[in-house]
Amino acid sequence: MAHKEETIGKFAELIARAALMAAGWSGVSKPETEEPYDILAAEPITGAIKRIQVKTIRDRLESRGYLTVSGRKNTGLPYTKADADYFIGVLIDDHETRAYMFENRGLTDYWMPRKNEGVRAWHELKLNLDRAYLAALENEAEAV
Repeated sequence: MAHKEETIGKFAELIARAALMAAGWSGVSKPETEEPYDILAAEPITGAIKRIQVKTIRDRLESRGYLTVSGRKNTGLPYTKADADYFIGVLIDDHETRAYMFENRGLTDYWMPRKNEGVRAWHELKLNLDRAYLAALENEAEAV
């Protein structure tokens, strides 16, 4: 049987990949070799390939008023821009699962306040597939 932490990590990666597809990202895939990122995907409009690191979110809302994601690799050093372009933090709660995407800024810890306000707010990725949204993205990409 898989270790609990491994199961949580794999679940978070699956949620992140599904959320990217629902947001119109294409070519969403896992690398075949060990890499510092977990997912490769093409942006919806530009088609630019981005490297994405997936992390589970630590819920500190009750004790500190924010959610946190570790920006550290196994070595304890922060992920650099050469390692990953973005993070997707996955909040796994007993009653809901949410995914948030934000830019890698080379920090050791990222946090989101209770109201997700500010210049560097995390962008929530919806987990439902909106066909009309995907069609609009496709039309916009064709126009470019």
